[in-house]
Amino acid sequence: MRIVVIGGTGLIGSKVVEKLTEHGHEAVVAVPKTGVNTLTGAGLAEVMKGTDVVVDVSNSPSFEADAVMEFFRTSTTNVLAAEAEAGVGHHVALSVVGTERLPDSGYFRAKIAQEELIEKSAIPYSLVHATQFYEFVQAIADAADDGGTVRIAPVAFRPMAAEDVAKAVGRTAVGTPLNGRIDIAGPQEYQMDEFFRRALKAHSDPRDVVTDPHAKYFGAELAERTLVPAGDATFGDLTYGDWAGLTPAGK
Repeated sequence: MRIVVIGGTGLIGSKVVEKLTEHGHEAVVAVPKTGVNTLTGAGLAEVMKGTDVVVDVSNSPSFEADAVMEFFRTSTTNVLAAEAEAGVGHHVALSVVGTERLPDSGYFRAKIAQEELIEKSAIPYSLVHATQFYEFVQAIADAADDGGTVRIAPVAFRPMAAEDVAKAVGRTAVGTPLNGRIDIAGPQEYQMDEFFRRALKAHSDPRDVVTDPHAKYFGAELAERTLVPAGDATFGDLTYGDWAGLTPAGK
């Protein structure tokens, strides 16, 4: 298969490209540096020629509400139009578990808008909803920093490794379009404040984690199970302890 990966040099995209290539597929990286700009449309018509599947794992460079909405609306509209013109048979997009439950967040409103564009298009599609990545734990803590303390809500939290996200996206890309979504999550569920308390301590981060039921996550308050799958889900293999090198061999 020829599979174009929008955002193919990023954390997830680079891993998706690697895995697809290992399995004998032609994985084409589509980013501005390779001549493809989804915001202007430059290079899209050319890269779509002969393409079977498009995987979109791109992300907005800004999380400011208006900017992120503009990014996902413009980029997704341009990509879908180019796919339709080229006869692409499957569009795969990476999104976030709980997106529809976080309308107070500008970022998640933009992801909802992106998904609606995909669902309304005539192109067969698959949405992959993932929980938070281990690789973003530090960034989440920094976003929750309140003058040297980290304020985290005591809610369910099931993060996963980017490696497992990429595996799921790759499997979805080479499969039959779902015309729906799948949820993917990490192998272990935690209470979010306790997870961050232990994670920061393990990495010698001196900040205290304060349990705050009203702590906001990217602009929105969280209910008990906002960030974890509500129904069926596929779970990754790599635990946080193994990923971070915190679990002794054989344990």
